[in-house]
Amino acid sequence: MRFYPVSTQPQVITPKKAGWSYSGLAILNIDVKEYKIDSNLLLNSEAALIPLIGEQINVLVDGVKYKLNGRSGVFADATDWLYLAPNSNVTVLADTKCELALATSVAESRFKTKYVAKSDLYELRGAADASRQVRPFMHPDVFDQADRLMAVELITPDGNWSSFPPHRHDNIAGSPVNNEEIYYFRIGKERSRHGHPEGFGFHRTYTAAEDPQPFNDTVTVRDGDIYLVPRGFHGPCVAMPGYPMYYLNVLAGPNSKRSMDFCDDPEHAWLRESWKDQMVDPRLPWKSE
Repeated sequence: MRFYPVSTQPQVITPKKAGWSYSGLAILNIDVKEYKIDSNLLLNSEAALIPLIGEQINVLVDGVKYKLNGRSGVFADATDWLYLAPNSNVTVLADTKCELALATSVAESRFKTKYVAKSDLYELRGAADASRQVRPFMHPDVFDQADRLMAVELITPDGNWSSFPPHRHDNIAGSPVNNEEIYYFRIGKERSRHGHPEGFGFHRTYTAAEDPQPFNDTVTVRDGDIYLVPRGFHGPCVAMPGYPMYYLNVLAGPNSKRSMDFCDDPEHAWLRESWKDQMVDPRLPWKSE
């Protein structure tokens, strides 16, 4: 199974459940003052603890208290976050309901737990109706104190396409690296700060011609859905008019160093050159209400 709709509860993807070796993701909806994270999720695994909604969150990690300045929703802003060393003992202390993402990867090297303050760094990619905004908070070029885990956030304005041209990183036929990737979607409404149940979008993943186990998925994604990319070209992600799309990408793999390199589908790679003569969507950088 590659697609996990929001109705699938709890939303916990372990490498074993995904049928692969490294990447994991748990979406934690917390409505108690003290919430202890399942230690099995961090067993021999590094992690990033990322507030999705919740503006003031305290976290105890191996007895050390960290204060996270979160956000009112994924469309509203970036956020503080925590890199968690493997086998950490973690308790979330929250005065109000909050939602956090726990992105994980099996790890061999042990890096120390680290608090990371919100960064205003972002990238605008593409042009015209392929314009989107990336928050590269755990890209290897931005954060280098991890073994395998990588993560970025992306906002696609309503009516636009992202993850385009379709690209892959599966170590098949010339792909430079091999990464297992998770997409966690939130679908907003107009300029909302967080997700909204009305909207939907589309996501496509399909394998290269050389893949011995081909598949071709085009799925409807709603607010809170998860899609796993074991291999193959992924893209586009399409945000319907009136409903912007957010996704958190979690990646990890067996590569000798962390890398988010990829190769484009050669049939559509020409599109990158076409963007040089087009303007970026004026709605970017993104501002919620």
